Amino acid sequence: MQGRNEKPKAEKQITAADILGNPNYLAMSYGGYRKKTRNVQPTLNELKEDMKILAAMGVKILRTYNVQLQQAPNLLKAISELKKEDPNFEMYVMLGAWIDCENAWTDREPNHEIESEQNKGEIARAIALAKQYPDIVKVIAVGNEAMVKWATSYFVQPSVILKWVTHLQDLKKKGQLPKDLWITSSDDFSSWGGGDAEYHTEDLNNLIRAVDYISMHTYAMHNSHYNPAFWLVPDEEVMLSDVEKVEAAMQRALLFSQQQFDGVANYMRRLGINKPVHIGETGWATISNEHYGADGSKAADEYKSGRYYQLMREWTNKEMISCFYFEAFDEQWKDAENPLGSENHFGLINLIGQAKYAIWDLVDKGVFKGLTRDGQSITKTYNGNKDDLLSEVVPPPHRMETAINF
Repeated sequence: MQGRNEKPKAEKQITAADILGNPNYLAMSYGGYRKKTRNVQPTLNELKEDMKILAAMGVKILRTYNVQLQQAPNLLKAISELKKEDPNFEMYVMLGAWIDCENAWTDREPNHEIESEQNKGEIARAIALAKQYPDIVKVIAVGNEAMVKWATSYFVQPSVILKWVTHLQDLKKKGQLPKDLWITSSDDFSSWGGGDAEYHTEDLNNLIRAVDYISMHTYAMHNSHYNPAFWLVPDEEVMLSDVEKVEAAMQRALLFSQQQFDGVANYMRRLGINKPVHIGETGWATISNEHYGADGSKAADEYKSGRYYQLMREWTNKEMISCFYFEAFDEQWKDAENPLGSENHFGLINLIGQAKYAIWDLVDKGVFKGLTRDGQSITKTYNGNKDDLLSEVVPPPHRMETAINF
């Protein structure tokens, strides 16, 4: 019993340093939009449903993308309410602040040398939420793929990201943000120096010095079309069975992502810097009627997606790397005009509450018992029949095939 004059012990606050790289705190990218437009925001109850499902999966840290819309503030409110309802409930957030260039997403030519006037307000909103929910917001990420040059609609120069990262770090020093709040930017591996030398600038080097850790993205699936050398079946594997060809390809996909990760880490170390590198985004679509489908690289299906998920989790957990897997649930707003577009099908759970092959084992373990999404219990796709699943799987093309539509 606590003595009359004893002060209650201060509860230790979990920090980003405790969470990131900790396999007991699985990471996930989260949107939660159910409809074909983001004009319909997830409700508080829908967000709570999703949080309970993710918690049952062992996920304890989520990545969001912007604070322009109500999704992120409502998500933080939902988590806060769940924590009040159950003191043992744990969920933390890597809060994204969207960064654009001037004229982004307009009918005018984007000016990649000047930032959008909207950025100031976006950062201010992120700061306000980090102050309001210090027990939940453990990271602020300035920009999402905001520096990579293929993001032609909106990319900015590294100096813009550096400006806002420095601003947030200064607020920490002044005590206006929690000192253990980590600041980063979440961007493609190449933007962090892991690829083309055109990104190797002094502004990037200073940004690497300024962030608390590097959050890099890697997408082997996209590269099965854009950079397919690693993906195509080599001559020495032609005689393998289809399942063996697929497994060999997925092992190469894992290696591809590992090499991109190493490229970023090695560039950082060449600068004489040693800080954590984590995976801010990676994933694999289960359906595609475009580059990655039957008429393209043949990468997108549930089996390959499941193997990629399993391989990435095994590797990153073993190496103490946080992997914000993209993503928790399918979202149909991303390519609303094309229901079979790959962007709509990166989720581990589809829109009718079915767990895809990647997490069938969690259904078997009963972790979703009593949980629903939009009134649907969490069941398995293909009724859990692996033979039916495999019947739709085809291996990657052989390197010598010429009819492939790349």
